[in-house]
Amino acid sequence: MITICMPGEPVGKGRPRVSTIGGHARMFTPAKTKSYENHVKDEALASMRGMEPLSGPVELRLELYLGVPASYPKGKRAKCLSGEIWPTKKPDIDNVVKAICDAFNGVVWVDDVQVVELIVSKRYAEEGCVLANVTDLSAKASEVHQPALDLA
Repeated sequence: MITICMPGEPVGKGRPRVSTIGGHARMFTPAKTKSYENHVKDEALASMRGMEPLSGPVELRLELYLGVPASYPKGKRAKCLSGEIWPTKKPDIDNVVKAICDAFNGVVWVDDVQVVELIVSKRYAEEGCVLANVTDLSAKASEVHQPALDLA
C-alpha cells in the first residue's frame, strides 16, 4: 500500500475556462486547480520514493479533512471536530477526487482509469489535509468474486 499525506485544504478541480485570442477559442485550466494538482503531484512524488507508477488495477481510499471555519463559535467547533456536524460545504467531494486522480497520473499509477475501487470520506479537522491510500489489486484479482444476481 502507498500512503500519501497532502497538507492543506482539499481543492476541487475547477471547470476549464475559455478565452479568445485572435478570434480563436482557447481552453485553459484555472490557476487554483493547476496549483493544487502540482502540490498533490509533488507530495505523491516524495511518497513514491522513485518507485515506478503502478500499472494494474488499484483501490483508492481518500480521507478529505476540511479545517473548521475560524468564524465558528467554540460549541459549534467542538461539534464539528467530534463528528456531530458534517462538512456539507464546498469543495464537492467528486471534484476533489478528480483533481487528485489527475495529479496521480504518471506518478502513482499510469492512468486513473486503473482505479477500480474508490472509497472517499469528508470530515472536519483542526487543519485541512488529504490522506490517500493506494492499494495494488493485481495480486488480489483471483480473490474478487462476482455477485450472484437473481433477475428472475
